Amino acid sequence: MDPRYAPLFEPLKIGPVTAPNRLVSMPHAIGHSYLMPNGAIGIRETRAEGGWGIVAMQLSEIDPTSDLSGLPYERLWDDGDVQTHARSVARIHAHGALASIELGHTGIRSRGISNGYPAMGPSVLPILKPDMPLMAKAMDKSDIRALRQSFRAATRRAKQAGYDIAYVYASHDASILWHFLSPAYNSRTDEYGGSFENRLRLFREVLEETKEEAGSDMAVAVRFAVHELSGPKRILNTGEGRAVIEALTDLPDLWDVNVSSWSRDSGTARYDAEGFQEEFTTFVKQVTGKPVLGVGRFTSPDAMVSQIRRGVLDLIGVARPSIADPFLPKKIAEGRIEDIRECIGCNVCVSVETIGVELRCTQNPTISEEWRRGWHPERVPTASTSDSVLIVGSGPAGLEAALVLARAGHQVAVAERDEEFGGRSRLEARIKGLSSWSRVKDYRLFQLQRMPNVSLFPGSDMDAAMIADFGADHVLLATGARWRADGVGRTRLTEIPGFAGNSLTPDELMAGSPIDGPIVIYDDDHYYMANALAADLAARGHAVHLVSPQPTIAPWMGHTLEQPRMIAELLAAGVRMSPNATAVAWQGDRLALCRSDTGEELAVIPARTLVMVGTRLPDPALSIALEQLGVRHRLLGDAECPGTMQGAVFSGHRHAREILGGEPADRIFRRERPTLFL
Repeated sequence: MDPRYAPLFEPLKIGPVTAPNRLVSMPHAIGHSYLMPNGAIGIRETRAEGGWGIVAMQLSEIDPTSDLSGLPYERLWDDGDVQTHARSVARIHAHGALASIELGHTGIRSRGISNGYPAMGPSVLPILKPDMPLMAKAMDKSDIRALRQSFRAATRRAKQAGYDIAYVYASHDASILWHFLSPAYNSRTDEYGGSFENRLRLFREVLEETKEEAGSDMAVAVRFAVHELSGPKRILNTGEGRAVIEALTDLPDLWDVNVSSWSRDSGTARYDAEGFQEEFTTFVKQVTGKPVLGVGRFTSPDAMVSQIRRGVLDLIGVARPSIADPFLPKKIAEGRIEDIRECIGCNVCVSVETIGVELRCTQNPTISEEWRRGWHPERVPTASTSDSVLIVGSGPAGLEAALVLARAGHQVAVAERDEEFGGRSRLEARIKGLSSWSRVKDYRLFQLQRMPNVSLFPGSDMDAAMIADFGADHVLLATGARWRADGVGRTRLTEIPGFAGNSLTPDELMAGSPIDGPIVIYDDDHYYMANALAADLAARGHAVHLVSPQPTIAPWMGHTLEQPRMIAELLAAGVRMSPNATAVAWQGDRLALCRSDTGEELAVIPARTLVMVGTRLPDPALSIALEQLGVRHRLLGDAECPGTMQGAVFSGHRHAREILGGEPADRIFRRERPTLFL
C-alpha cells in the first residue's frame, strides 16, 4: 500500500464495533425501495466487495406515519421487514464491512396521503412540498410517546437484523427531530417548544433511548446538519448547530455531520468544489471526543487523507463517488489511483431518485444492474473468441463499448473523425462549470491507451466503403447527434420561421464559432445546455437573454437540485430571463414571442445572434450506406437515440454486453416479483 494513503486504512473503534478502515459508503437513495430488495442488496454487496469499511442502508421509515410513498425508500415498520434487512447485512458482512442503517421519521416532509395517517410535526404546518396541498398536524403528547416507541422498536429490529450501527437521523430538513429542533417549524409552548433545551428535548430522548436499545452490541450514530445553507437558515454552525453538538457531545458513538438542505448537501460540481463542507463542519472535532464522519463529494484520495491528517474528520463519507466507482477503496489500497472512475458531480443519480426510478450514473453504467442483469463494475465476461471490432466515433458511447469489448478480449479499433477523442464529453467540458464532465472520456481513454488489443485512430473520417474494407467482425457506429437549428424542440415539433440558416447551435458554439452580442438563447431543451451556455457567454462579456417556453427556466434541473442556484448564477451574471415565452419567428435582428399559456403577443427581443437549444438528430447517412453494402452494424448512444450523457454511456455498455452474449434475446431480465397472499 502507498504509505501516503495508509491513514485511510487504519481501523477505528466506534462504540462497541470497529470499522476496518476510514471509508464509508453513505446512506442515500438507490432507487430500489422496500419492494425491490434484491436489486438493493446487489448494490450494497458490490460496495462491500469494493472495500468500503462501512456500507449504509438508506433512510428507513420507522412506521407508517412517516409516509414517503412514491419515492424509493426502505421500511423497518415491523418484524416482517427484518428478514430482508438481515439478508442485506449478511451480504455486507461476508466481505468484512460493517453495516449501518439510517432510522428516520420524515415528519412534515411526509405526505400523509398513501397510508391514510396525517403527516405529523411539532406544529400545524404545510408539508415541506409546496406543490402538494397537504398539511401536517401538531403532535400531541400521545403522538410523541408513540413516536419514541417507534424509534425504540425500529432500533430493536435493526439489532435483530444484525446491523452494526444504527443512525438517529436529524438532517436534510427531512427529519422530525430536525423539525422539533428548528424554531422555523416549532412554535409549541409546552416542554417540547420555546427554548433551545425544550426544542432539543425530543432529539435527546430518542438518542438516549436508542442507546439503551442498542446496548453493547450495536453502535449509535447521529446524522445531523450543523448548518443551513438553504431553507429557513435558523440553524447555523456558529449558533444552534454548534450548540447541539455541545449539548449531546458524548451521547452518540459517532457524529455524522453535514449541511442542509439536501440540495446544498448534494451540490453539483458546477457549483461546489470537492470538500466544500469543511468550512461548515470543521469545528465538530473541537467540540467532541467521539469519531466524526463527514462528506463533500470526495473523489481524490489526497483530499481524503488531508481531511484525516488535518484533524477535520475521522471517517470519509462518500455517496455519489461510491456510485461512480464502488471499488474506489480497493483501488486506493492497491495503488491503482489512475483506475478510479471519478464522479463528475452531475446529479443524474439524484434526478432519477426524485422520479422514483432505479439508480443511474453517468460514469458507472452497471449501477442497479448487479442483480437483475449480473453486471459487475470491474469485470466483464471473457469472449469465447477474439473477434475484431471497429467502433466509429469516440464519444461516451463509443469509448464505453470499446472498453467493455477490449476487456473481454476482442481486438478493438476506434476511429475518430476529429484529432481529439471524447466527443461530447470533451466539448461540453469546455463550457463554464462543466469541466469535470471530461472525466467521462479521461477515464476510458486512459484505460484504452494501456491495452495492447486496442488501436486508436484520431483524424480518421471513415466512409462506408472504408468501413467495409476494414472487414471487422463487429461494426459499431457511435457518431453522435447534432443539435437542430430549425426551432424544433420539446414543446414544438415543427420548424419556427426564420430559425433555419440563421441560428447558431451548441455544436457551433462549442466548436468556437465567432459570436456577436447581444445574444438571445431560445431554450426548448430545458436541461443544462442553454443556461450553461448563457452563463459561459455572459462570463465572456456578452449581453445574454435566455428565453424558454416553459413556465420556469430548465425545470429538469429541479431534479438535479440545481435550479435555484442556476437561476441565481444567471441573475448575478446579468443574464435576462423570459420564461413562459414561445418563439413565433426570428425576424433577422429580433425574436418575436407570444405567451406560452394564452398566446398573447409579447414584446420582441432585439439581438444580433440567435442560439437555438432544442433537440438533436443523428445523421443516418453512414448507417444507410452500410446497409446498402450489406455490412451489419449497431448504432450506439446518441447515434441510436439522442439523450443524456448517462444514456450514451449506458447504451455503449449495453450493446457491448449484447455482443458478449450477456443480454437475453427477449430483453426480459431478472425481475423483482411481488408475493401474493391468498
